[in-house]
Amino acid sequence: MASTFIHWLKSPAGRDYFFSTHFWGPVANWGLPLAALSDLQKNEEIISGTMTTALAYWCLCAWRVQPRNYLLFACHFTNSTAQIVQDARFVNYWYMGGREKKLNVNEEKPIPPPVSN
Repeated sequence: MASTFIHWLKSPAGRDYFFSTHFWGPVANWGLPLAALSDLQKNEEIISGTMTTALAYWCLCAWRVQPRNYLLFACHFTNSTAQIVQDARFVNYWYMGGREKKLNVNEEKPIPPPVSN
C-alpha cells in the first residue's frame, strides 16, 4: 500500500494535487479546529454563543464544494464538533445554572492561611 502511494505521489496527478489549493487550503484551514480544541480548556465566560453557533454550522459549506474535498470536510467536521461542544458548555454555563454552581464552589473554598517561613 505504501508503494502504491509513493508511486501515485510521483505521478503528475499526485504532484498536481499536492501543489494545488485543494491540498494546501485545507491544511492551512486546520488552524481553526486546532484553536477550537484548545479553547475547550478555557473558561466558559469567554465563549461567544453567536460565533460558536455560526462556526458549528459552517461544516455544511465544505460538503457542498465540488469536486469533493475530503480533507477540507474532515477539517470542517472536526471544527463543527468542537464548536458544538463549546455551544453546550455555553448553554450550560449561562442558562442551565453552571455559572451559579461555579460561583458557589469558589465561595465555599476556605482561604488557606499564609505560610510563614
